[in-house]
Amino acid sequence: MDSAAGWDPTTYLRFADERARPFADLLARVGALAPDVVVDLGCGDGSATATLAQRWPDARVSGVDSSSAMLAAAAAFAVPGRLEFTAGDVREWRPGAPVDVLVSNAVLHWVPGHPQLLTRWAGDLAPGGWLAVQVPGNQTAPTHALLAELVAAPRWATRLAPGEDTALDPDAVLDPVGYLDVLTAAGLTADAWETTYLHVLTGTDPVLRWVSGTVLRPVLSRLSGGDADEFTAEYADALRRAYPARPDGTTVLPFRRVFALGHRPD
Repeated sequence: MDSAAGWDPTTYLRFADERARPFADLLARVGALAPDVVVDLGCGDGSATATLAQRWPDARVSGVDSSSAMLAAAAAFAVPGRLEFTAGDVREWRPGAPVDVLVSNAVLHWVPGHPQLLTRWAGDLAPGGWLAVQVPGNQTAPTHALLAELVAAPRWATRLAPGEDTALDPDAVLDPVGYLDVLTAAGLTADAWETTYLHVLTGTDPVLRWVSGTVLRPVLSRLSGGDADEFTAEYADALRRAYPARPDGTTVLPFRRVFALGHRPD
C-alpha cells in the first residue's frame, strides 16, 4: 500500500524493541540448523529479516513486503547474493523453490481467510522445513474494541464504512488450537501458544502512539485532516480512560500475541 493508508516506518518503529521481542521469541523455537532458503513474508523495514541472515549466514534470505516505504527502509540491510528484499503481496506470493524456513511476523491479522494461506505455505516447505508465524491476538482488547465502537458510531459510520478494517474483526485471528489444527491438517508437526506481553510505556498518550503505527493507520487514511484530528482526539480520550497512567507516570499496555510453528518431516 502506498496511499495515505501506507505504512510509515518511523511511526511503526517508535516501539521497535517491544515489537521485536515476539519475533525473537518465535524464532527461538525454530530448529533449522543450516537452511538454504529462508523467506520473511511481510518483512516490513527489514530489521528483523536481517537477524535471520545473521543466524543462518550460509542461507539465501529474502524479505517480501507490499509497502514501498518499508522496502526503502529495508534496502539498508540488503546484502547482494545473501539478503534481498522484493515487493509483493503475501496473498499472492509463490516461491521459486521449496523453502526451508518461512516466517511471517505480525502480518496475517490483516489478511482475511489466512488459515487457507497457511495451508498453501505449508505445501511450499522443503522436507524438514519450518513454518513460523506470529499474529497480534488483541482484537477484543480496549485498543481495538474502542476503535471499532468509535468507527461504528453514528457520527463516523457514514464516513468510515465500518467493517472495512480487517484487523478490528474479533475473529481476525484464531486461538492457538485453531492454528495447531490448521498446521497439523497440512501435514506438519505443529506447536502453538500465546503470550501476553506487558509493555511499560512512557510519555504522553503512549497507547495512542502505539496504535497510530498500526490499527489506527487505515482508519485515519479515510478521513480528511480536520475530521482525522477530531476522531483521534475522541479516541485518545477513550484510551486514557482504558489505560490510565500509573502513579510513576508509566502506562501498562497488555498485548496478547498468538504463535504457531510447523515442521515438515524429512
